[in-house]
Amino acid sequence: MKVSASAFLQGKKPALKELLNKLLSEYEYASILGQDSVAKNYTVSAGGTNASQDNVLTKRGFIVRVMDKNGYGEYSFSDIDESAIDSICISIREGIAQLNSLPNGVSFMEKGIPADEAATLAAASEYELHPSKLGDKEIISRLTALREKGVATDERMVDFYVAFSYQEIHKLFLSANRDLMQDLLWSSGALMGMARKGEEIKTSYRGCSMQGGAELIYKLDADIENVAKTTLELLDCEPIIPGEYECICDPDVTGMIVHEAFGHGVEMDMFVKDRALAQSYVGKQVASELVTMHDGACVGDQTGSYFFDDEGTLAHDTIIIDHGILKTGISDIRSAEALSTPPTGNGRRESFERKAYTRMTNTFFEGSKDKVEDMIASIKYGFLLEEPTSGMEDPKNWGIQCMVSIAREIKDGKLTGKIFSPIVLTGYVPDLLKSITMMSGDVKLAGGGFCGKGYKEWVKVSDGGPYIKAKIRLG
Repeated sequence: MKVSASAFLQGKKPALKELLNKLLSEYEYASILGQDSVAKNYTVSAGGTNASQDNVLTKRGFIVRVMDKNGYGEYSFSDIDESAIDSICISIREGIAQLNSLPNGVSFMEKGIPADEAATLAAASEYELHPSKLGDKEIISRLTALREKGVATDERMVDFYVAFSYQEIHKLFLSANRDLMQDLLWSSGALMGMARKGEEIKTSYRGCSMQGGAELIYKLDADIENVAKTTLELLDCEPIIPGEYECICDPDVTGMIVHEAFGHGVEMDMFVKDRALAQSYVGKQVASELVTMHDGACVGDQTGSYFFDDEGTLAHDTIIIDHGILKTGISDIRSAEALSTPPTGNGRRESFERKAYTRMTNTFFEGSKDKVEDMIASIKYGFLLEEPTSGMEDPKNWGIQCMVSIAREIKDGKLTGKIFSPIVLTGYVPDLLKSITMMSGDVKLAGGGFCGKGYKEWVKVSDGGPYIKAKIRLG
């Protein structure tokens, strides 16, 4: 089934069009983004159960952007009807006047006006089971059953945390030549096992996500035994001896490397601010010839998928690295205009109340043709890395530091069953990516969490790729 359209946005559209026409009579460019989103979170653990609305993600309102060759301004509001149109126009006019009151000797840089090619779209994502139809009581009941199943796997399991969340997003975009509507449903879930050995407690985490609904809960069920097994294995883990090793990264770890190593580093608003080393490497080799990297909201059915961005640019599939050569970055309208490049559909807002920034969507490496068993067999001594937990990068200097929970020992081409944990993965991004010598065929993406622009402006993204073999510094 397809996600239904927002009655709220449809009902406000006539007034929004009237507002748009008034603004276009005063400004060279005007656009309106409308948002109607609702999100809910569910958790079950020994600490209790929770079913609550996510007030950060549940938003309803509008933002207007007006622009001429001297600059632009934005104005957000929560509701509109015909009687409010004139007062909104006055508020925008007064706000622009204040922005234009610059100190002596300071002037606006001349700005281009967005191309605003004609486009009409009404699109919706699909789902099998809508969480609101299932209801809070039934969702909590199913999550409780999953927790009980996890705890029952072994007497050493002291708890099993189970979570599910969803976000239903409706957006409308209007400009002189664009009339766009999209209706989306994203869902994500998480499992975390907790086991005790003496006074020590170990945890193992597994997340999953999709563009879809409560059918994702069945995916959680399929992972219960694997999460419990890994949690128990971690009770016997050891600290690793720091050094550079041949490693195989599972798709989740690959995704973290993709996101941290080259995701933020090719957000082109950082090019404009001269805060990303990648800008000077466009057209140069930055990775192994095996590496082709994409970012695009129109690829995959994940939490980074949509039909148009928050500036009305239709979703793209951008090839960032093509067989090791850095081709381009990703951009919002303003950074693209400043750099004289076309926008890539990556202009995203945390909500209608916030500024648009260049943000990732679905970011991943293409697969190749190697089999995982052959990759393992090729390693004399090294590790299979699993379960990423966090990461950060330095786009200015191309450093990367990531945390991984599991390093499975490989000796003479075979997994020994020995586990090391926790693991810190560090390095210089081009060195790491140029060391990639094998890639599996299957590609997996996941997006259970959020990505911030620094420590704010949170949006949903997904990342991933195939299994990769590379030389990586571990500690």
